[in-house]
Amino acid sequence: MGTAAGSAFDTETLRRGIEGHTSATLLSLYADDAELRVVDHNTQPSRPKVLHGRDEIAELLDDVYSREMTHRLEDCVVQGDRAAFSESCEYPDGVRVLAESMVSLRDGKIVEQTMIQAWDE
Repeated sequence: MGTAAGSAFDTETLRRGIEGHTSATLLSLYADDAELRVVDHNTQPSRPKVLHGRDEIAELLDDVYSREMTHRLEDCVVQGDRAAFSESCEYPDGVRVLAESMVSLRDGKIVEQTMIQAWDE
């Protein structure tokens, strides 16, 4: 993967961040003023969960990475100041989660992200 041509967004850091065991590396990819919209079964498109700034995003990531589960970056495409990636996760009991994200970039940092996620019920 590596850094995309014409962009400072480092997809290898994205992989290490997603597949790591703490949120620190992943959080380093977000701009201070980033916004994250989450759409799922509980926060549907008309009322997504919206997090503003690295502090709110850190709270979510800290919660996710405190759980006993594995995370894997499946695919990532970077084109100019946009990127899209797929992440798969699995809990020890076999419950799986799939998340698809579209992000906008500024100076190699994520400034806007929309994540759509679904999980086994």
